Amino acid sequence: MSVLEYVRDSLGNAVVLPIVIALVALILGVKWPKAIRAGVLLGIGFVMLGVVVNLLIESLAPAADGLATKLDLHLQAIDVGFGAVAAIALGTAVGATTIPIIFCMNVVMLLLRMTKTLNLDIWNFWCYAFSGAVVFKITGDNYLAGVLASMTHAVFSLLIADATASRVQSFFQLPGVSIAHGWATTSVPVVLGLQWILDRTPGLRDVNLDVDRLQNKLGVAGEPFAIGGILGIVIGAIGTGEVSSALKLGITLAAVMYFLPKVISVFMEALVPLTEQAQVFFQRRLKGREAYVGLDSALLVGHPATVILGVLMVPITLLLAAFLPLNSTLPFGDLAATAFFVAMCAPLMRGNLFRGLIAGIVIMSGVLLIASYFAPSITAAAPDAGYALPESAQGATYITALSAGNWVSYLTSQLGRLGGTWAMGLMFAIVLSAAAAVGFVRHRRERAQLATTDPATAEADA
Repeated sequence: MSVLEYVRDSLGNAVVLPIVIALVALILGVKWPKAIRAGVLLGIGFVMLGVVVNLLIESLAPAADGLATKLDLHLQAIDVGFGAVAAIALGTAVGATTIPIIFCMNVVMLLLRMTKTLNLDIWNFWCYAFSGAVVFKITGDNYLAGVLASMTHAVFSLLIADATASRVQSFFQLPGVSIAHGWATTSVPVVLGLQWILDRTPGLRDVNLDVDRLQNKLGVAGEPFAIGGILGIVIGAIGTGEVSSALKLGITLAAVMYFLPKVISVFMEALVPLTEQAQVFFQRRLKGREAYVGLDSALLVGHPATVILGVLMVPITLLLAAFLPLNSTLPFGDLAATAFFVAMCAPLMRGNLFRGLIAGIVIMSGVLLIASYFAPSITAAAPDAGYALPESAQGATYITALSAGNWVSYLTSQLGRLGGTWAMGLMFAIVLSAAAAVGFVRHRRERAQLATTDPATAEADA
């Protein structure tokens, strides 16, 4: 086992990221007691978040399975979950080298002002590895084409992370944080496109169902934990047909809705001293430049609107799977984690449940179709990566995962099929040029702002 594999697979997010955060804090000038405290608190936050999110997923799974059985879905490709696809992607020649290559590229881009985000969410680099692994196989084991595909996906994610950072920070009260998760960022153009359309559609543009408004109108019945309880009872009753199971799911979802915002407050307590000192550091060493820490999109699941949307999307996704033309994917492994697919809706649509539901339907429709498209490739690559099919997939014609259904991976696969190395090289050059252009504009704007407060520093920076 290599050092990277040990860090990624054996230690995990809750151990390594606190160490990294503490070291970064020390580099930025935070005194060691506060640096260690920030790292430990971050680890505690991830442990708490993992417990609550796993509780959400595990409690929803039986109801989701029951709904699928009632719909009597007979589809060729079974969704085996993100863990399986991540293992397959990271098991290829491209995936094995994705983490160091992309992390080094990220650091260089940060130093050259091409991004503000230092993405520390290395466990989710599998999303980039997946894009590269697909191109690697499509091009006849062309390593360079695969690496370029991974790097293209990573640069795109950094661009989106920078662009959405202010909204994420404001909505969730998480200073200095951005989300560069390889799947979450691909949903952003879809969400913003729908937001633009809805803003210009008479009637629909005035519909605003946010959690705070519901609470004001309905009182206790509109509080997040009450909404979670009601949804849990309804979905549990439909999915399992048992009163006891429905009541258990109801109280579990109520508990999840109650605890998740409290978990996010732990992250805030951990990150505030780090981000405050980071601003001092960048002001002193990098002439006022701002930078963000890229973290897991799991942080976004802490908002009640995201959990509500995620629960509602479970039956909707199953209905889409049953009736969507060209779909061959049977939702299973990733089905109970639908909140992650709509995580960017809350900050970008300001918590509007109505708009989030529309976005969720569009997003999950695309996810199902792209997952179906990738099913043969994932199935063919599994043995080469040393992956054995789980018992749940035995008898299925293909395996796939809802989390594999992102359009950036689909686009890179088509480019790889079209022109291999030169096509991927061109795409990488385009996204890198876009990052350079954004960085140049940002630098000029920052220099202009600095000139009004510190003319001498601005002149030296020029």
